[in-house]
Amino acid sequence: MDEIKPVSLAQSTQREPTMERLTLLRDFLRRLRRSPSARIGGIIVIITVGISIFVPLLDNYNAKRDGKLPLRYAEPDCIVGWLRANLSDSQPDMSLSEIECKLPFGADKNGRDIMRRVGHGMSVSLQAGVIAVAISLSIGTLVGLAGGYFGGWVDSVLGRMMDVILAFPSLLLAVAIVTLAGPSLRNGMIAVAITQIPVFSRLARSMAISIRNTEYVMAAESVGARHGGIVWRHVLPNSLAPLIVQTTLGLGTAVVETAALGFLGLGQQPPFPELGKMLAESQQSLASGKWWVMVFPGSAIILIVLGFNLLGDGLRDVLDPRLKQ
Repeated sequence: MDEIKPVSLAQSTQREPTMERLTLLRDFLRRLRRSPSARIGGIIVIITVGISIFVPLLDNYNAKRDGKLPLRYAEPDCIVGWLRANLSDSQPDMSLSEIECKLPFGADKNGRDIMRRVGHGMSVSLQAGVIAVAISLSIGTLVGLAGGYFGGWVDSVLGRMMDVILAFPSLLLAVAIVTLAGPSLRNGMIAVAITQIPVFSRLARSMAISIRNTEYVMAAESVGARHGGIVWRHVLPNSLAPLIVQTTLGLGTAVVETAALGFLGLGQQPPFPELGKMLAESQQSLASGKWWVMVFPGSAIILIVLGFNLLGDGLRDVLDPRLKQ
């Protein structure tokens, strides 16, 4: 018979936190699957993120070779061709397999494939949104935790700095920053990040104020733990749930603000595609009945924002301890 190896106390104590984390993770995933908002939003986010990742990898965009003037304002051949064939009495019904789909989203005024440009534009918008939110999350969380935990004059100084930023409308402040720094995608990301710092700062500050007087924080202070270690080990981990939700919702806001800067000509510069810039270029086309030039870039923005908002709502419901029952 095989010998039964004794388990040491250290090994058993190491397994308990691991099993507890696995149990919490399984419970989180189970509740996340039960949330309709999280399911729908997660699917949309996976699709949009997949498009933004794989389109630049599979298609090397070249602005000089993209335009074909003979295809100027070409209609979406898949949709329009099928509708004309099936709604016309003089032509027999046709299936989508019998219709050529060279330009599924049509072409713009320069004969450029809108589907290609929308795919690359989604990549640019999501990249800008992720970087902007990462910057604002890092700085805002650091400022909020410092002000909420230490209080006193530190909280007063940092709080007044956040109030100055909040005194300006976010989009107006972003426009002013990009105008001073110069129109570019990088400056647009920095401007959007600055406008969102107070949102994360106030959220982190409120969490730090509610946590700093708890028993485990007071116990850590009584044994001589450093303030930095207390904030890193106790205050920050217990503040992650609302910060994760706000990060998801902030991604949708960052994409909209990036598109707004592009619409005003302050974001990604032509000829590289960007969803907001594509909407600005489609205004004249819409007046002449070329609806596809505006519909598809606008739908891409709506899809991205809808996905992150639904996912954020689902995460908020799942991470709220009052809704666990």
